[in-house]
Amino acid sequence: MLLAPFYDEKNGLFSVSRQQGSDFAKSLANDFNPLHDVDAKRFVVPGDLLFSLTLKEMGISEKMRFEFVGMVAAASEFTLVAEGSEQLSVICGEKPCTKIQRSGEILSDAKLIEAISLEYVKFSGKTFPAILLPLMQQENVMVNPARPMVMYQSMVIELHDMAFSNPSIELAKQEINVDGKRGDVAIHFNILAAGKVVGCGEKNFLISGLRAYEADAMAALVKNYEATKAAYQAS
Repeated sequence: MLLAPFYDEKNGLFSVSRQQGSDFAKSLANDFNPLHDVDAKRFVVPGDLLFSLTLKEMGISEKMRFEFVGMVAAASEFTLVAEGSEQLSVICGEKPCTKIQRSGEILSDAKLIEAISLEYVKFSGKTFPAILLPLMQQENVMVNPARPMVMYQSMVIELHDMAFSNPSIELAKQEINVDGKRGDVAIHFNILAAGKVVGCGEKNFLISGLRAYEADAMAALVKNYEATKAAYQAS
């Protein structure tokens, strides 16, 4: 139900249009990364949509690692393939775009999977500016304001308890490792239910084209980002 508007499926073949991918990013994840704009030249299907769709179709295991090794372009047909009990793949054009390793018990409660997916994509959408901006200030670097590049690389989710309801996700800590013009960012989070930690996870992504931090330029980028968000929400 949650994901139904954001993809098409026929005979096991999935596809996501530009409009569907953009609407998912903006309406569910509150994510206004330019790569997910309908008219983006390098439009890619959001990694969080592939994550959520995998959980919906394959269930959620006690421990899962998603590695985004290729991009899924708009309207490309892709499949979800189980390669043994501990390996899944999103296959697009006969090549894996996402590799998933899993282990442990598999939870198939559709309502709980939907709740976890929604909480995760909402949390993931807070990356910029709330989490990323302080990290860049800390290291005195910033992305190219004219072409900010933030690329999802991998994520891990681990459940310590498989019997819970009404989950929420909170930030645990964030890290950045800058090497020249690139920065590797890790965002750690906890999964909570009934006041206790029932799981944890980590989101990893790359920011490129880094340069010396300029407060005015970043302020303008954030202002434009927030204005784009406000315009979408008002439409």
